Amino acid sequence: MPLVRAAFRQFPVVVLTGARQVGKTTLARALLPRARYVSLDHPAEASQARLAPDEFLTRWPAPAILDEIQYAPELFRHLKTIVDQDRRPGRYLLTGSQTFALMDEVSDSLAGRAAVLSLPPLSIAEAVAVTPRLDIDTFLWRGGYPELWDRPALDRDLWLGSYIGTYLERDVRQVLNVGDLRDFDRFLRAAALRAGQLLSYADLARDVGLAPNTAKRWISVLEAGGQVFLLEPYHRQRRKRLIKAPKLYFTDTGLLCFLLGFRQPADLRSHALWGAVWENFVITEIRKRLLATTRPPVLWYWRTAHGDEVDLLIETGPERFLAIECKSSERIDTGALKHISRLAEEYGPRSVARARIVCRTPTAYPLGREKTARAVPLVGEGGMIEEIGGMF
Repeated sequence: MPLVRAAFRQFPVVVLTGARQVGKTTLARALLPRARYVSLDHPAEASQARLAPDEFLTRWPAPAILDEIQYAPELFRHLKTIVDQDRRPGRYLLTGSQTFALMDEVSDSLAGRAAVLSLPPLSIAEAVAVTPRLDIDTFLWRGGYPELWDRPALDRDLWLGSYIGTYLERDVRQVLNVGDLRDFDRFLRAAALRAGQLLSYADLARDVGLAPNTAKRWISVLEAGGQVFLLEPYHRQRRKRLIKAPKLYFTDTGLLCFLLGFRQPADLRSHALWGAVWENFVITEIRKRLLATTRPPVLWYWRTAHGDEVDLLIETGPERFLAIECKSSERIDTGALKHISRLAEEYGPRSVARARIVCRTPTAYPLGREKTARAVPLVGEGGMIEEIGGMF
């Protein structure tokens, strides 16, 4: 990952966050093969780091990789002291899987001293590099956890089921002290049913039998653990009243499909949830591509109280957008631009710099007479990922 290497050449500390099993440790050790490595997942190492942080850091001097740093937050203040004595770049690479506790410590102790980067699951472009003839539906269904592609013979259902069980046992019990894990398992599946939709904590809580504040806290833990992300609405209104609730997406569509009960890729296209799964997939892949840039733009969606909605906005300038709609069909006509046209009516004709309908077409083609509007595939020549790569 060139971005991690570039950050390590510029900052004394680099913090690499992401869900469990996305490859943070593998990436860190591949980028810094000569650095000392210690995992705080090991109870004895974590205990010494918490109780005797000075001695621990003496044992593991820079350059060093400190893996799963969230298990020893006491280290941060001591790292600050060490870094302030020597501000040379490339001293420590820290990894962590629980970002809210981790980021609190980084903000308090390492502000201005650390670059913070997020590692998502594998993108489809990365998977295709390993498996050139990979079918897009197979990747969407299997997901982007590296081990599932490093070991193709692994049973996907067994691996993801075990992943959820391990995640529940370790992270959820540790952070939330959930008494009944069956409640959280039901909550996960109820959240999956809302992927690509407006998030109402009250509705989600009611379906699972929880208090709304509990649902909000549990979503926060999923977000902090890299399992979901919230897409916020574009908030600047002129004439139309805008919706203010976020939309919920899963960072890995393999996990999403598992929670929804899809046991093979062929089950996807005929299901009523296929459109929402496709939207989740498109937006997640775009987000992965942008996370690899030095200045990823803020992503939004736009929706009015009257129901006009654009799935994704990337602001390229003040009130100037790359407007993206996600359609699971292969052939699209100009009717798919209806909501993007409403966006242009609200903010002016120059507000939409480019309009893209990301669909299942094998090749890009123009939509209507507007040169800025095109139907495009997600990946490949003329695809959305390739276009974004050239923009940011």
